[in-house]
Amino acid sequence: MTDARSLRSELRSLRPLAFGADATGARLERIRRSPHFDQARGVFRNPEGPKAPPPGSRLEFLQNYFRKDQRALRAPEGTLPVHPTTLADLTREPAPGLRVTWMGHSSVLVEIDGARVLFDPVWGERCSPFSFAGPKRLHPAPVGLEALGPVDAVVISHDHYDHLDLPSVRRLARTGTLFVVPLGIGAHLERWGVAPERLRELDWHESTRVAGLDLTATPARHFCGRGLRNQQHTLWASWVVAGPEHRVYHSGDTGYFPGFGDIGTAHGPFDTTMIQIGAYSPYWPDIHMTPEEGVRAHLDLQGGSPSGVLLPIHWGTFNLAPHAWAEPGEWTRDAAAEAGQAVAFPRPGQPFDPAGELPREPWWRAVSPAIARPWRAEGEAETSRGDLDLAGER
Repeated sequence: MTDARSLRSELRSLRPLAFGADATGARLERIRRSPHFDQARGVFRNPEGPKAPPPGSRLEFLQNYFRKDQRALRAPEGTLPVHPTTLADLTREPAPGLRVTWMGHSSVLVEIDGARVLFDPVWGERCSPFSFAGPKRLHPAPVGLEALGPVDAVVISHDHYDHLDLPSVRRLARTGTLFVVPLGIGAHLERWGVAPERLRELDWHESTRVAGLDLTATPARHFCGRGLRNQQHTLWASWVVAGPEHRVYHSGDTGYFPGFGDIGTAHGPFDTTMIQIGAYSPYWPDIHMTPEEGVRAHLDLQGGSPSGVLLPIHWGTFNLAPHAWAEPGEWTRDAAAEAGQAVAFPRPGQPFDPAGELPREPWWRAVSPAIARPWRAEGEAETSRGDLDLAGER
């Protein structure tokens, strides 16, 4: 028994640092006590069961994914535009107390009621455990991570590589900032040099207070894991950040589920919702949302009313699904117009004030091939009345 235990310990020490660490001791016991942890199966549970993928083989999916014509659609034809003055813009104090800067993918800096919160910071070149393989960025980071200046809290949604990035965490750990994370993720961060006193691990519906803000972990429909073995011993979450005057929501990664309405009732309405609308596929319908589902989730969070501003995230930075790289932007634009919903389309690094004029230009069209629109009926007009109204109001 001792020899086997020593062997397991030795093997763990040899695995890549980027794989992180498994929860042990008091952390593991807390995980097992969670009402969202399935004791019999030893895994965290989603809010509802999985959806069935369409008929067809995985081989068929892979064949389509690696077709030359399909690969060409998944990357821009030219240089993807990044906002050129991010650093200068961030030095200006946000007049209404809320400024939102999408840095690409799910990385967002939110300046809210005098505090600064950084969601899912991924400044690495690849979302992978290896520097030489894995999905590579389609655009550079708009500004250096250190140039952002101090942040009061770094919030992580879950431990997948495109949301929890080892190089970024290690750089942020040197700043002394707090990390607010779902259950179990603290084990990764401690292995990477984050001091335990700088960690706050939350279960769904638990809150912590940082710099005058209440940060609450809320449910999401996804999964976890960084190594070949996925033990489901870390939780995934969406997040609510509430200040004295403003409220925002970050979806993390999630499939659509009815719980968005419950989150909105308990914590909304929101000035801004940051909603995952990319990396969807019929082959994984329960873990990522299509743009149409993302707009529906936003409306659920707002009590069914087209209020607040929707910021699409989880698209345009990494190639993680078979759809065209800019398709999420076009589809969200159509779905939001149909719903009469205000939506912001900033270039990566472009700050905006949700109460002011929103960035609306479909900037991706300058570097994207023509995008087929299977979500739109043949002959349907590109611009709806809702789109015109939003353009006039914002």
